[in-house]
Amino acid sequence: MALSTAFTKLFGVEHPIALAPMGGSAGGALAAAVSRGGGLGLLGGAYGERDWLARELPLVAGAGKPWGVGFLSWATGAGAVEQALEHGPGAVMLSFGDPSPFVERIRAAGAALIIQVTDLEEARQAVDLGADVIVAQGTESGGHGARHGRSTLPFVPIVVDLVAPVPVLAAGGIADGRGVAAVLALGAAGALIGTRFQATAEALVDPSTARAIVEGRGQDTERSGVSDIARGSSWPSSKYTARTLGHPSLAPWQGREAELAATPEAQLAYQSAVARGDAPPLPVWASEAVDLITDLPPAADLVATLAAQADTALARAGKH
Repeated sequence: MALSTAFTKLFGVEHPIALAPMGGSAGGALAAAVSRGGGLGLLGGAYGERDWLARELPLVAGAGKPWGVGFLSWATGAGAVEQALEHGPGAVMLSFGDPSPFVERIRAAGAALIIQVTDLEEARQAVDLGADVIVAQGTESGGHGARHGRSTLPFVPIVVDLVAPVPVLAAGGIADGRGVAAVLALGAAGALIGTRFQATAEALVDPSTARAIVEGRGQDTERSGVSDIARGSSWPSSKYTARTLGHPSLAPWQGREAELAATPEAQLAYQSAVARGDAPPLPVWASEAVDLITDLPPAADLVATLAAQADTALARAGKH
């Protein structure tokens, strides 16, 4: 039984499930598979790397199903957004930073505007900008999120009430159908899911990353700015940090972000270790729900499984 919500009606999809547009790993094949499975596949446009977009956009655009693309508001450029819009996405999602420079062009192209928020100020701005869908991201999420954010359970219903009647997708710590059911019960119109889809057959991740996610545990995840500082990343780490699995090369610097930032020789040592192959080039972004991930299924099958689990969970809850 399909779960019909404002989100599924808006995009003409079967299930209230969207792929988080994870930079690098949410490529065209993964986004297309999620869309074929009845969800909304969102390509991970991230920084707007033009060659990457040129390779991946046709893979999802040619799937014949509703799809979209996501960018980092603070990092991408108008040219990359324009490049994506030329392929006719049904939605463009903007995350982290001021989305306003891109809103007018997205609207002119006829794409739905999805804005991810990590606090109530961002939620109010998203409403003022006319977002068609708002993603409320809790701090359990893998990858980047608010340094001083709220957990998904209390944050989502507050955003739902604040932005009504704009549909809200919940994000952060959702890795099975019970999580989807839970956020629907909180008033969300669906779930935006990241880490669970990194562990699928189509994800653009190294096999070692997929294996680490399957073997990972929530208590082994950490949220900090250490990985960005060490890599020399330009992420605005004063506001946004990243949740990753433990990273042995960076463990000594946990809780010492300011010291690491002031120690360029330590950053160079880490980057040299990466260049030699002695340290992994990227941390393993992983949510607190990573314990629930135990296999590497095709993404389309996973969408169906998540939807069936959510339906079962809601039916079970309705009997109590």
